[in-house]
Amino acid sequence: MSDLKRSMITSSYFNGLVLVGAISFASLYFANIDLLKAIHFSPLLIGVIIGAFASSIFRRTRKSVEYGVNFSAKKLLRFGIILYGFNVTLTEILSVGIHGIIISLVVVIIIFSLGTYIGVRFLGLDKEISMLVSGGSAVCGAAAVLALESSIKSEPYKGVVAVGTVVIFGLIAMFLYPILYNIGIIPLDHTQEGIYIGATVHEVANVVGASSSISPEAQSVAVTIKMIRVILLVPLLLIVPYIISHNTRAGGRRKLHIPWFAFGFLALVIVNSYLPRLALGVISADVFKNIMEVLHYICNLSLVFAMVALGLQVDLKKFLSSGGKAFTLALILFVTLIFGGFFLVKFLT
Repeated sequence: MSDLKRSMITSSYFNGLVLVGAISFASLYFANIDLLKAIHFSPLLIGVIIGAFASSIFRRTRKSVEYGVNFSAKKLLRFGIILYGFNVTLTEILSVGIHGIIISLVVVIIIFSLGTYIGVRFLGLDKEISMLVSGGSAVCGAAAVLALESSIKSEPYKGVVAVGTVVIFGLIAMFLYPILYNIGIIPLDHTQEGIYIGATVHEVANVVGASSSISPEAQSVAVTIKMIRVILLVPLLLIVPYIISHNTRAGGRRKLHIPWFAFGFLALVIVNSYLPRLALGVISADVFKNIMEVLHYICNLSLVFAMVALGLQVDLKKFLSSGGKAFTLALILFVTLIFGGFFLVKFLT
């Protein structure tokens, strides 16, 4: 490689990271505005929106920023998903009992399978968008969409469409569930309501927001159930590329991509389950808490960078042409989660 080309690549990395970084830190700033904070409007959503509106900048300056943007969309995304493992422990998962685990498993399997089938068979969506929307609804919202998008190597606009659907319906769920509960439409006790919210609401932040309006007991159970759904992302990431690789098209079968970062995520879940016990024998509780806060911040920042990069790469024409059907699919899944989740919780707990 010539010195000139090496210099151009280095410059493209730097310029791209500066562009993505500027939008990312702006997104973090906006997310801390009281109004947006009150409705749990996450920096991930803000980042992808700003990125999408700035996509014309990326197209005009592609050569000068491409390497940095691609690095953010791929490498930083996987790094962030791996670090996401620090949000889950095996103890939390086991604490909700076999009923909670079964309900979470059934929700993920049914919503993902049903959504993919309906999207392809009845709505005319391609398998990738159907899987991304269904995976986001079934597992953990935007983080699941990002992980799946990286795993199946889909076009950026498909990930943005899917993120938009799960964010919108996640926000609706966050306000709707407490209202339905408080006016007496949902006849569940606090523990059951926690399981219901954790098993059917999209984003972790949405789960926290919805359950906090019920009771501390409901919130504790809801977050734990949600973490079970998060960990189910691992088998989903391993299964989906296999399904996609057997999706015969004009060009034949696609190469199977193994999402190795899923194993990194699982490894950190295991590490996080035992780390506090080991670390507190060496360092103080305050130091350990600070270290974990830094790791959580790096995880969140990496995912914000990835969302911004995804937004920058989006093709708005394709986004608009696919958006309507994708939102229809997300609505069908949302209604299924509300009613199907209720009956699961009512009869299995």
